[in-house]
Amino acid sequence: MKEKEYILRTSNLSKSYHGSKVLEDVSIALEPGKIYGLIGQNGAGKTTLMRVITGLIFPEEGSLELFGQSGSGLPEERKRIGSMIEYPSIIPYITARENLTYYKTLRGIPSKILEDELLALVGLKDTGKKLPKNFSLGMKQRLGIAISLIGNPEFLILDEPVNGLDPLGVIEIRELILRLCEERHMTVLISSHNLPELYQMATDYIIIHRGKIKKAITLKELEESCKHHILIGCRETEKLAGVIEMQLHTANYKVMPDKTLKLYDYLDDREFVAKTLIDNGIVTTNFTVQGDTLENYFISVIGGEQDV
Repeated sequence: MKEKEYILRTSNLSKSYHGSKVLEDVSIALEPGKIYGLIGQNGAGKTTLMRVITGLIFPEEGSLELFGQSGSGLPEERKRIGSMIEYPSIIPYITARENLTYYKTLRGIPSKILEDELLALVGLKDTGKKLPKNFSLGMKQRLGIAISLIGNPEFLILDEPVNGLDPLGVIEIRELILRLCEERHMTVLISSHNLPELYQMATDYIIIHRGKIKKAITLKELEESCKHHILIGCRETEKLAGVIEMQLHTANYKVMPDKTLKLYDYLDDREFVAKTLIDNGIVTTNFTVQGDTLENYFISVIGGEQDV
């Protein structure tokens, strides 16, 4: 059996500032071609983790592996990463094209057509001589992403790239990230404190809170957790399932490990469901409508609304 491939693996990473832990035993694993949403409040440790991955700072404990390499092999593997952490590294008084030429030269990349390709890719090919100091926030973010794409990275790290953007700017950045993942099979780690925003593009989610990883979950698992349903508890789960299939004529339910049952149909006709169960001798110990909003799910994972 082929061993699973990882772009990034961390094991028990920890980092402190002024005696306060900002990362604590952080262990994550990222697979190729996926978009990972790193979600947490401001100050949760998102930026610190990204800085550790890119080598801008070093952890006090734990280990990190990039593209299967660790230790002395990390500097070479980090050349395969593109990143925009905190703010776009743009020079405001030279054009977008000149910005790309500057950073391309800095990195020793010889291609003569790279600038035009990248400007077209991020939707800035028509900016001409307009200076970035006069760009909208969305345009600045897109130029920052273009700079991070110099060298055609396999792993892209973006720290709050849509923070402060208007709705149109958010859509532009989202479409760009989705395109990069689809067309270039790029792995993306994108941080945000806004779960609904990430929901539009991420395939996987990593929830971080006060420096600790609270949950790693796929999009499918997230949708399953948030899906509204009638939660039914009883002592005869098999009989309950039979009644639902034979009397309610649906197989749109799921039996959970604790023997409760989630019924995804009849949400607007709960009285009929309850009457059917009673008529068939089912005694329920629980009969409630459940299902979180994305925000409520996040709150439940980090331990209650008081922490938000």
